[in-house]
Amino acid sequence: MIPVTDLRSGKVFKDSQGIWEVVSYKHTKMGRGTATIRVKAKNLKTASILEKTFTSGQKVEDIELSKKKGQFLYVDKDNLVFMDPETFEQFSFAKVSTAGKEIFLKESETYDLLVMGDAVFSVEIPKLVVLQVAETGPGVKGDTVSNVYKDATLENGLKIKVPLFINQGDKVKVDTRTLEYVERVK
Repeated sequence: MIPVTDLRSGKVFKDSQGIWEVVSYKHTKMGRGTATIRVKAKNLKTASILEKTFTSGQKVEDIELSKKKGQFLYVDKDNLVFMDPETFEQFSFAKVSTAGKEIFLKESETYDLLVMGDAVFSVEIPKLVVLQVAETGPGVKGDTVSNVYKDATLENGLKIKVPLFINQGDKVKVDTRTLEYVERVK
């Protein structure tokens, strides 16, 4: 058991509702009352985010997750299928745990998986990925005093805004958290 005051971003804990990863932490002390700890936590099975409130002095169960390498194979209706690169054993887990970020997974690439025992909870999606521009319109020159963007469709089907100088076939770096263009890759 760990005190709720030790819950910081990235920490994993367990309560009666499931296994959670802390997204944000806020400690509030008002006047004579006890301190209140508010945490935004992501459920590792369903990827839903809840705000949980604790009073100072409460404790939650500490969970130790480990990382394991897994080679991404494919997505079926509800699951992501991976293979252990050492034993060639295949395993799958719910697609819901990635909250729609599975579009950034590339076949045959190796990713870090969060596991506890034999149970796989989620895959760590990289913060930045390089993708090729599949389709974009021509850059129209004109009054470009400020940054001007145009629509582009990437190789994974994601639609983003890119600068005018990006052409079809270029590789761009995309932030997976904000789904925004970062830079062109040469």
